[in-house]
Amino acid sequence: MANVADRVYFLIEETVKNEGVSLWDVRFVKEGANWYLRVFIDKADGVSIDDCTNVSHAIDPVIDKADPIDKSYFLEVCSCGLERELTKDWHFEAVKGQKVKLKLYKAIDGKKEFSGILTDLGEEIILSTDDGEMTFQKSDISKAYLDDFEN
Repeated sequence: MANVADRVYFLIEETVKNEGVSLWDVRFVKEGANWYLRVFIDKADGVSIDDCTNVSHAIDPVIDKADPIDKSYFLEVCSCGLERELTKDWHFEAVKGQKVKLKLYKAIDGKKEFSGILTDLGEEIILSTDDGEMTFQKSDISKAYLDDFEN
């Protein structure tokens, strides 16, 4: 069975789209004593507070009706931001040709962070860096995110 975030993503994807924005990610996390359901949205011309409010009001009854979460939580709807985290294969595809930053679990030649233009992806992520083309295994990447929205 899929985790909470995946179930909610599936439940709300169409509703979010109907609000004129795209669904970037959903995370269900515990911080201190509280649980948070975070819904990250995106829009070509930028996400406004009104977009977040409208999406929140639209998805709240959908989530309540399906009741996929068995504990109390806070719902937060926000922009995925300029330095959006890349967590899904389609995220990498969406930013192909743009500058990304990768953080690795283990250092390569003493470095754990690499930045460059995402040139190719598949089982491996290929970046064009100042030092030339570099290839990274997805399993070696602890975190990836868009590094330079200006690109």
